[in-house]
Amino acid sequence: MLSTEERQRYRRHLQLPEIGEAGQLTLKKSRVLVVGAGGLGCPVLQYLAAAGVGTLGIVDADTVDISNLQRQILYGPADLGRPKAETAAQAVHRLNPLVKTEVHGCRATLGNVRELVGRYDVVVDGSDNFPTRYLLNDACVSLGKPLISGAIYKFEGQVSVFNYQGGPTYRCLFPQSPAAAEAPNCEATGVLGVLPGLIGTAQATETLKVLLGMGEVLSGRLWLFDALTFQTRILKFARRPEQAAINLDTANPDDYADLCTAGVNQISVAELRRQLESAHPPFLLDVREPEEYLAGHLPGATLLPLGSLHKGAGSVPRQHPVVVYCRSGRRSEQAITRLQTEFGFANLLNLNGGILAWQEENV
Repeated sequence: MLSTEERQRYRRHLQLPEIGEAGQLTLKKSRVLVVGAGGLGCPVLQYLAAAGVGTLGIVDADTVDISNLQRQILYGPADLGRPKAETAAQAVHRLNPLVKTEVHGCRATLGNVRELVGRYDVVVDGSDNFPTRYLLNDACVSLGKPLISGAIYKFEGQVSVFNYQGGPTYRCLFPQSPAAAEAPNCEATGVLGVLPGLIGTAQATETLKVLLGMGEVLSGRLWLFDALTFQTRILKFARRPEQAAINLDTANPDDYADLCTAGVNQISVAELRRQLESAHPPFLLDVREPEEYLAGHLPGATLLPLGSLHKGAGSVPRQHPVVVYCRSGRRSEQAITRLQTEFGFANLLNLNGGILAWQEENV
């Protein structure tokens, strides 16, 4: 039975014949795993908590950065440097103390994904990389769990529901992961701050529909949204048996490899500092955007934004050690992968942790 407080809190749900007390009790008993407490995960967690979903699992290994505050609305300036999963759980508790949270301060990996996914009824994917998306899909196929997927890029977003009641899986729509150089990254390209709120809210909507078994779920349909025109489209796609059969036991493990870091050699801040003080310091290559470079860069670094590599690769020395860096190390890993695979460079090192790590250790 619902308590008096629950009846008052969820009264607007109880007034809907499609939900009623039975539906609200279903939500109360439901367990949802939200992977990623970033731009998409924040609105998902807010609305699922407000709706009364009984248990929310939060998976995220990151900490709150000032650049997150433009779109990740569970956090504020006082949270900078704090673990996202833990901070998000505390925010959820403030929103609705009746909801239980389970904090998983880690990344979803091949080693832990079975245990993580197996404990929940539905998985919501708020991740920002393709290896995690394929990993979650394959885990949901292996364990028979629905996957609520969302993705954003600049001004556009998309939502779909995979592996729902025998419907298509993520691999039915995207059989192959893009190459590292083709994988979009909002850290490098930017994103409209309100966009993840819209897409995350749509993910929360689909999650509630799946849990309550009501409405027409976005299974076999991809909802596309363009914030610049406010136009939406729905693309239909079919189940592909050969792709739908792929699971954790049959997939190629390379699908889960970090697209950015494959074959990339790292250098620590301490080692870079030592080399810069030597008689033959390395060439420093900054692959951030011009405005980031102007706001602060390593002394003597040459600017070559990630999006301009094809134009400026000829200016990068080949016979001298080159240390490539960005804000946190992700874009620089992408840059190195492209320079190695497309231009044949073999003298590149990635600054582990990027300029953030440099600043932290050089305070």
